[in-house]
Amino acid sequence: MFDALSDRLQSALGDLRGRGRLDEEAISRAMREIRLALLEADVNFEVIKSFVAQVRERALGQDVLKSLTPAQQVVKIVHDELTALMGAGASGLAFTSRPPTVILLAGLQGSGKTTAAAKLALFLRKQGRRPGLVAADLQRPAAIDQLEQLGKQLGVDVYREDDADPVAVVRNGIPALAAEGCDTVILDTAGRLHVDEALMDELERVRDESRPTNVLLVLDAMTGQEAVNVALAFQERVAFDGVLMTKLDGDARGGAALSVKAVTGRPIKLISVGEKLDQLEEFHPDRMASRILGMGDVLTLIERAEAAVEEDEQKELEARIMQGQFSFDDFLRSYKMLRRMGPIQGVLKLVPGLGKQLDGLDEVDEKQMARVEAIILSMTPTERARPSVIDGPRRRRIARGSGTDVEEVNRLLEARKQMEKLMKGMSRGKLPDLGALAGGAPVGGTPRRKATKSNKKKKRSKTRR
Repeated sequence: MFDALSDRLQSALGDLRGRGRLDEEAISRAMREIRLALLEADVNFEVIKSFVAQVRERALGQDVLKSLTPAQQVVKIVHDELTALMGAGASGLAFTSRPPTVILLAGLQGSGKTTAAAKLALFLRKQGRRPGLVAADLQRPAAIDQLEQLGKQLGVDVYREDDADPVAVVRNGIPALAAEGCDTVILDTAGRLHVDEALMDELERVRDESRPTNVLLVLDAMTGQEAVNVALAFQERVAFDGVLMTKLDGDARGGAALSVKAVTGRPIKLISVGEKLDQLEEFHPDRMASRILGMGDVLTLIERAEAAVEEDEQKELEARIMQGQFSFDDFLRSYKMLRRMGPIQGVLKLVPGLGKQLDGLDEVDEKQMARVEAIILSMTPTERARPSVIDGPRRRRIARGSGTDVEEVNRLLEARKQMEKLMKGMSRGKLPDLGALAGGAPVGGTPRRKATKSNKKKKRSKTRR
């Protein structure tokens, strides 16, 4: 979502990095670029004015101008102000000492509340809680059935009642789920237009009946600045505690995420970063600011890796890597772990300094990853454990068995060698050459350089010859 904004901000700050000393003119030029970048990202205009003024004031301070590394100081200032703009620290959910804790989800029609309710239930269960869902959306056809199906998929209790009054459903549903042992109850309410008085009155009655510990406004990040107007309208009628932002993995410009906290004073608590039910995360403003400025996000990368691999599996793989061993079984485990962490291109962008190295590379084709698995699974257990035994006839047999050709098998064998070499270097404390690896990835994970104008000209001239 923030790719375009990230590129513009990094470009503006990159011009400053190329200077030994900074003057007021250079900083003013950078501020203009930052203002334009935020306008293009659909950030609220008043928020932009305040943000740029704050950055300019700090950047023109004596500590920056007299610093030995003034450009780095300006980057730090922009990072700090972006973090403050989105909310100084992570803001988690509140839980009562006497269960059940009630969480009410409100929002517009089509903002993704029902799916968000299921994602939140899975998110809480991973934290050791026992959530339950109340289907209080009686306006949208099949909303109750959808929530029930999601509940079955997750193994989460869902309370439904074919009643025309959502207040009665909530009144009966909360104690019923508490009796089943649920310590957290999530209310999926009907989507409503904020101008619809009757539906807003209904939401107020549901809130008064349920007395929720948390009221979360579900906002669609794709709606841009309009999401802020929606938040203000809801804030007047139903004081919400925080925002659950959906579709943050889309290609919208991200203005809503950067504006909502500054305008409403309410923090973003949770973000949906994909369509799968396990793709809901806590929102960390400082980490998001680092991603926007191309600094990576090591903490999120570590958390995803820990969630994607079992502890005993992790220890076994670590031990083999420390010994400089990397078989095709390890290769397959690593691939599966990466796929559980999310889209590979997104995972790579979390690595500090790797974002720029990915510029000009096509998206990694996730579907082609199956070809890698097919090749490895066509090997015998001995071949996977000892790749050195794979000679010519074996390569031809593996290619036939996996529906690929010998060239693809050869590329995968070479990629495993490179990976083993990388692991041996890392075990001795050497950092990998990520740029070299990007061009030598195996089948399915091969990011290819996009053809530039100069490359196209060279190809045409060769053809003429």
